[in-house]
Amino acid sequence: MTTPTAGKLIRDPLWDTIHLDPTAVRIVDTAEFQRLRYIRQLGLAHLVYPGATHTRFDHALGVYHLTRTALRHLRERGGVPPEAWEGEELIPYAALLHDIGHYAYSHALEELESERLPAHHEDVSERFFASPALRDALAPLGLSAPDRLHELIRGESTIALRGLVSGGLDLDKMEYLKRDARFAGVPYGEVDVSRLLQGLQLLEDPESGLFEIGVNEKAIAALESMLFAKYQMFRNVYWHHAVRAATALYKRIVEESIRAGLIDPEELIGPTDEELLYEIGRRVQEDDGEVAERIATRWLPALRHRRLPKRALELTAADLRGRQVEDWAVGDSPWKRAVEDDLASELGLESGEVVIDFPAKPAMFQLDVLVERRDGVVQRLGIEGVEGMLDLPKVAQELYSTARVLRVFTFERREVSTEQVLERITRPVGTGSA
Repeated sequence: MTTPTAGKLIRDPLWDTIHLDPTAVRIVDTAEFQRLRYIRQLGLAHLVYPGATHTRFDHALGVYHLTRTALRHLRERGGVPPEAWEGEELIPYAALLHDIGHYAYSHALEELESERLPAHHEDVSERFFASPALRDALAPLGLSAPDRLHELIRGESTIALRGLVSGGLDLDKMEYLKRDARFAGVPYGEVDVSRLLQGLQLLEDPESGLFEIGVNEKAIAALESMLFAKYQMFRNVYWHHAVRAATALYKRIVEESIRAGLIDPEELIGPTDEELLYEIGRRVQEDDGEVAERIATRWLPALRHRRLPKRALELTAADLRGRQVEDWAVGDSPWKRAVEDDLASELGLESGEVVIDFPAKPAMFQLDVLVERRDGVVQRLGIEGVEGMLDLPKVAQELYSTARVLRVFTFERREVSTEQVLERITRPVGTGSA
């Protein structure tokens, strides 16, 4: 006879005590979820902020905790028809499992060319849901639970409560901003989580008549502070020059390993941070090719010993005024790689040893949230904001531009002129794409 699973209490430095119900305990005890203990939340940021060694495991538990708290507040508020609560039982577990598909070092690999990756981490999660152990853990929720949970994680569900898992007010953002700031040791990610949770409501969309997660007007100041905290964390932590340098080196190691046939893109699914680097290290030692030799003797030791690529050039929004960076130069692409290798040749470096970095996060200030005004009127709050209520989005593009910095990293110290880069990867604003 199987012994029923009991709930558990977990002590957390951010939220104090997290209560796991029996289903959550079964999920957490699977090998698929335990893997998240070994995926760092901020990738390689610990090379800059030594305390930032927290993991996707910690974060997932925190999001689960906030989701249960939010559901309790919504229940206490009441005032919505029973059908708006359809699927409520799935929401905490979608929150718990929202990062189950992450690659090693979290988001870094998602910046690679699409053909180098099997899929985005939210799509990869579907493969983990297929595991027998995870399916057994989810069995009490019904046979359709894995598919419905995956829809919630991908933002494709029609459940009214879906906004707690994926959307402008999802609890993932509130949690990671607080946790990342705490462990990085910076004061930038402060969010009034308590006020935001208390301000959450299930509101009826005046256009569709359907219910979805929204917020009352009293919590708007807390929402605005969350958006600004996000901007500050990107500018000061996530896009810190040394964090980007470490990420560039790591991506180049993985990219070249795939190009040289040392690993297959499908093999990126599953390994933890250290497992992936160890496996690449093992294979390059067994291969006598030029790329393998470069990775084994120079690039992997450089990452391990924090000998990061150097800033050869750094251009701010002011430096780029009047110029438009080509779309193909923003993400990884064959065209950008060709420019990088041309620069490497000019600078006396090997192929792959120049990286152009211009990180993008178009949805940094994206909003699509229902708000209940003080007079009871419900309106949709979008990217344009609402005058006198939420004005931050009006300067969103300006803030976003100031957070982004175009950098050229070289694996050995070199100098690159502004003209060498601008004439290759930018064009005057208002002209057609090259």
